[in-house]
Amino acid sequence: MKTVLVGNIKGGCGKTTLATHIAAAFAATGRKTAIGDCDRQRSSLNWLRRRPESLPPIIGLDWSKDVASPPKGIERLVIDAPAAMHHKDVEDLIEISDVIVVPVLPGTFDEDATAHFLDRLAKVKVVRKNKRVVAVVGNRLRPGTRASDHLDGFFGGLGFPVVARLRDSQIYTNVASQGGTVFESRDRRATAYAAEWGPLIDLINR
Repeated sequence: MKTVLVGNIKGGCGKTTLATHIAAAFAATGRKTAIGDCDRQRSSLNWLRRRPESLPPIIGLDWSKDVASPPKGIERLVIDAPAAMHHKDVEDLIEISDVIVVPVLPGTFDEDATAHFLDRLAKVKVVRKNKRVVAVVGNRLRPGTRASDHLDGFFGGLGFPVVARLRDSQIYTNVASQGGTVFESRDRRATAYAAEWGPLIDLINR
């Protein structure tokens, strides 16, 4: 089983958007896929309740109180981590993960929180010894804005690779309201947005 952890200590950075899209990408390949939702808001589980039966199935696991073992037969697991990740939470979730995806939004507060989180990650033994893959994703970017340009400078100082840059768009709100993703949308704009995920999905699938 391959496990992907989507986490950051900064709330509102788009963890659920990334978790649901990664899970949908897995499910589209025919792999038996589950999302472990560790957040008290249960956003990933709410998304799953809206997901049409015509789309590839994804199993929802309510881990908002305790992290449990996934059901037998699961081939791909995506963990939507809680925003308020304490030190022990970080180490426990990293221990069961193969890839850690860290979304970051443009803005000073988000950059500061993400830098702190990445510093904590770097001190975890399995990460320090390169036994886990860590991928940073720039999320909700607006090309040409001062905030997005500043984020590029922030990226340059990171000790982890920036594997994808996802533009801000209302299309994500629209597809989420229907339990879908840009990979599955019939909106003619979706293809261009879906392509931005390619480097991240390729990295995870290696």
